[in-house]
Amino acid sequence: MESSIGRVSCRTPPFRSPNTETTRFEQHEAQKEMGDPDVGAVMGFSGFGKKARTFDLEAIFEQTRRTAIERSRKVLEKEQSSVESLETSPSVGRSGSPTEKSHPHNTTSSPVGGGSGSEDSDSLSSDEIGPPVPSALSRLALEEPGGAADLPPAASCHKLQEDTDEEDEEEEDDNPVKRIPDSHEITLIHSRKTVSALGLDPSGARLVTGGYDYEVKLWDFAGMDASLQAFRSLQPCECHQIKSLQYSATGDVILCVAGSAQAKVLDRDGFQVMECVKGDQYIVDQAKTKGHTAMLNSGVWHPKIKEEFVTCSNDGTVRTWDMNNEKKHKSIFKPRTAQGKRIIPTTCAYSRDGKFITAACQDGSIQIWDRNMNVHTKFHNRQAHIPGSDTSCLSFSYDGNTLASRGGDDTIKTWDMRNFRNPLNVATDLPNIFPMTDCCFSPDDKLLVTGTSVQKGQGSGKLLFFDRETFRKLYEIEVTDASVIRCLWHAKLNQIMVGTGNGLAKVYYHPVKSQRGAKLCVVKTKRKAKQSQTVTQDYIITPHALPMFREPRQKSTRKQLEKDRLDPVKSHKPEPPVSGPGRGGRVGTHGGTLSSFIVKNIALDKTDDSNPREAILRHAKDAEQNPYWVAPAYVKTQPHAVFAATESDEEQQDDEPEWKKRKL
Repeated sequence: MESSIGRVSCRTPPFRSPNTETTRFEQHEAQKEMGDPDVGAVMGFSGFGKKARTFDLEAIFEQTRRTAIERSRKVLEKEQSSVESLETSPSVGRSGSPTEKSHPHNTTSSPVGGGSGSEDSDSLSSDEIGPPVPSALSRLALEEPGGAADLPPAASCHKLQEDTDEEDEEEEDDNPVKRIPDSHEITLIHSRKTVSALGLDPSGARLVTGGYDYEVKLWDFAGMDASLQAFRSLQPCECHQIKSLQYSATGDVILCVAGSAQAKVLDRDGFQVMECVKGDQYIVDQAKTKGHTAMLNSGVWHPKIKEEFVTCSNDGTVRTWDMNNEKKHKSIFKPRTAQGKRIIPTTCAYSRDGKFITAACQDGSIQIWDRNMNVHTKFHNRQAHIPGSDTSCLSFSYDGNTLASRGGDDTIKTWDMRNFRNPLNVATDLPNIFPMTDCCFSPDDKLLVTGTSVQKGQGSGKLLFFDRETFRKLYEIEVTDASVIRCLWHAKLNQIMVGTGNGLAKVYYHPVKSQRGAKLCVVKTKRKAKQSQTVTQDYIITPHALPMFREPRQKSTRKQLEKDRLDPVKSHKPEPPVSGPGRGGRVGTHGGTLSSFIVKNIALDKTDDSNPREAILRHAKDAEQNPYWVAPAYVKTQPHAVFAATESDEEQQDDEPEWKKRKL
C-alpha cells in the first residue's frame, strides 16, 4: 500500500539487475548517491550526498495492527481451550492443581502479510508488556466489530483501568468526604499571635499571611524547602492589626486592610503600590469626604475587574476604589437601619459575577446593593442574625445562587439569592469570638467549611465540613489547641489553608488529589547554613609602591586583644555596685537608677513651699537687717545725684533710714 501521505519525503534508489546496461548519467547519479570522495575529503566526512532510506509508515502500521489481531485471536483460542478442559475434567480443578494459562508475552505469532514480517512480529511480541487479556473482554472484542479485537492487549487493559477509575470517581461523587484533602499537612509558623488574614494567589504559587503582630509574611511554595521559612516579612501598616489580605484576580497585587482608615495595595514582593486617601473627620455627610474616616473592617477585590476593590469601615460606609485613582473613592454605599439611622458594616463581599455588593451590619442585617445603583438596596434582611453580634464573613457559592453568612451569634446560615427572606439552612453551636472567622465553599460547591473558636486551654479548634443541601455535619478536623479563624479551599491546588489563633498557618493536602502547592516544598531538603564571611575592609596590596603610598598592614585582632589584656587600665574590671551601708570608702545606694544617684549626690531641700505667703515672709527679717537685693544692689553702678537742698529735703533726710544716710 503506497501513498504520498504515509511516505517520508526521501526515496531509495531503484533496484537494477547486474545485467542491465546503465547510461553514463545513471552511473553519475549512482556515484552521487553512494558518496563523492572528493566532496567527502573537502567536507571532512564520508557519505556526503547520500539520501535517507524511505519508510512506508502506512505499511508499518498495517503490519503492526494485523500482528496484534492475530496474537489476540491466538490468546483467546488458548483461553477457550483451557476453559473447555476445566469443564470436561472437574476433578482436576477440585484437586487444586491450577490450569496454566498461556501468556501473550510468551506467544510468538506468524504474520499475516508474508515471510518478511515474521521478524517484526517476534520483536513486537518480545516488547509487549502488561497482564493477559480477560476472557470476557476478548469475547466482546470478537463479537463486536471495531471493538477491542482491533486493539493490542495493553490497550485493552488500559481501557479496563479507565473503567475502574471512572467507577472510583463515581463513588467519590456520591461521597464528597473522600474529596477532602486532609491526609497530609504542613505547618507554617507566622508568629506567636493570631493569624487574622490569609490569602493565596490564583495560580497557587504564593501564600500571604497577616496577624495581630502587625506583620505580613510572604511564602513561596516553589522557593521554600523543608524548613518552611517565609521569604519576606514586613509591616505595611505600622502599628495596626491586619484585618484582611487578598490577591487580585490576576494575582499581581495584594489588597491589605488593617485597623487604620487607609487600605493599601502591595505588589507580589510586598512593596507598596497604592494607598487610599483618608477622609475629613469633621464633615458630617460621609458622601462628601474622599475616603474613610474610621477604622477599616474588611475589603475584597472585584472578581472580574482587576483594578477595583471594595472596603467597609466603622464610619458607616462601604466604598469602592479604583487603583488608577487613589485620591478619591469610586462610589459610596450607606447601610441604614430600619429607622434610617447609620449602622456600622462589619464585613463586605462581591457576588461571583461582580454585579452585587453585600455587607453585614452590627444590627444583624444583611444588605445587598446593585453595583451601579448605590441609593437603595436590591435585597436586604433585617433579622439575618442577632442584633449586636458582628457577622464575620459573607461568602458566595461558585454558582452564585447561595450566600453563606458566618455570624457572631455562633451560627452559620445559607441564603437563596432568589428568595432572600428566610434562610435555607441554619447550623448552631459554632463558637465564634473573632470578628474575621471565615466560611467558604468547596470547589465542587457541595460542602461548606468553617472554623470554631475556643478559649485558651479549653479544647481544640476544629474545621467543620457541612453538606450544602442538608447542612448535616459530614466531617471535622481538629486543627490545634487554639481557635480556627481563617480557612481557604483553593480550587486549582485542591488544598485547604487554615489560620489559627496561636500564630500558625496550616496547609492540608493529598499527595494524589492535590496539585503543586505544599507538595513542592516538602520534597526539598533543608539547605545547609552557610558560614558567614565578613570582610571589614578591602585592602589593595601594592608590593612595589613608594613608602609614602604604602598602606599600613591590617593588624591582627588577636594580638591587639593580648596587648589590651596586659594594659592595667583597659583590663580593669569595673567595680560592682555596693550593697548595704557601704564599704571601702564607698557610700552604698539603694539602687542603680537615676533617682538613687540624685538622692546620693544632691542635698534634699526639705522646705515646705505649700504656703506662698509664709515662704516670702520667711526672708523678711533678713531683708530688713541686710537689705541688698532691692535698692542697695544698684549703689555701685548708679551715678551720684546732686540736687539743691531745701528745708523739706532736710526734714525728709532726717526721716530717712540709716542705710540711705550712709549712701549720701
